[in-house]
Amino acid sequence: MTSLPRYAYLGPAGTFTELALRRIVGDAPVEDVPCVDVLTALGSVRDGNADFAVVAIENTVEGGVTATLDTLAAGSSLVILGEVVLPVEFELVARQGTSLSDITRIGCHSHAWAQCRRWAHAALPDVSFVAASSNAAGPTLLADLALSLDDVGFEAALAPPGSAERFGLELLVDHVADNPHAATRFVRVGRPAAVPEPTGADKTTLMVHLPTERAGALLEMLEQFAARGVNLSRIESRPIGDRPGEYSFSIDALGHVAEARMAEVLIGLKRTCPHVVFLGSYPAANAPQTPIVPGTSNADFESARAWVQGLRTTD
Repeated sequence: MTSLPRYAYLGPAGTFTELALRRIVGDAPVEDVPCVDVLTALGSVRDGNADFAVVAIENTVEGGVTATLDTLAAGSSLVILGEVVLPVEFELVARQGTSLSDITRIGCHSHAWAQCRRWAHAALPDVSFVAASSNAAGPTLLADLALSLDDVGFEAALAPPGSAERFGLELLVDHVADNPHAATRFVRVGRPAAVPEPTGADKTTLMVHLPTERAGALLEMLEQFAARGVNLSRIESRPIGDRPGEYSFSIDALGHVAEARMAEVLIGLKRTCPHVVFLGSYPAANAPQTPIVPGTSNADFESARAWVQGLRTTD
């Protein structure tokens, strides 16, 4: 009997990450592996306790999820196999009988607070934020009536839509978000395997360290993309942990490693940068076909190579 694929994710059940997992796998049966944090979810793939992990990698308010970016780039190889983008809003929940005037502390994940803090400061200016390990941890604690509110540490929680009904809590405010169009990008991560076939609307994710001994190193790195007509949809600097003042760059480039222009970018980066980590080429979520700059199609590169080869072999 074949065992089900095991998917690690930031748990417990009821988080946005679980919703992203359901969107990714559809109706396919899988075994859930809820984890306490992103490091544990990705580590479970590295050590073989899970086949895949679903983790948040970017949101439209805070940018890249640093725990994901840094954990992907360090340790044994992992690759991104796909992505999904979910709209993100919250509801404020509490135990039955609680009113807004009773709230002095709100529990939620730090990324949830970042996406709702302006609303909180306007609607409940005297409340303080209490960090929770996930977006479902807050309502889970409030639903445990064996715990006093002093034990819980807060009177209300910001949680994913449907949490009040799921946990039997009072819905105080729904549709909570500073930005009504906020969204979070989640990725499916696995161990290195065959790269998914190009679709024409793909991303390639990289981590690139720059040489530090010369001026213009960042420009030289970016020119590897510009010269081949490859656009970047995200670039963020990340500190190199053991070398203060030195940085690497986490990059999403529009294209696929199977395309000649992206392969040429990787060759250029490998030649000029001391450390390049390939984190996968995969279909981009909700993306139109990637436009190809004239002169950068596969056929253009093949024609140019054939021309050079002809020069080398001409008598």
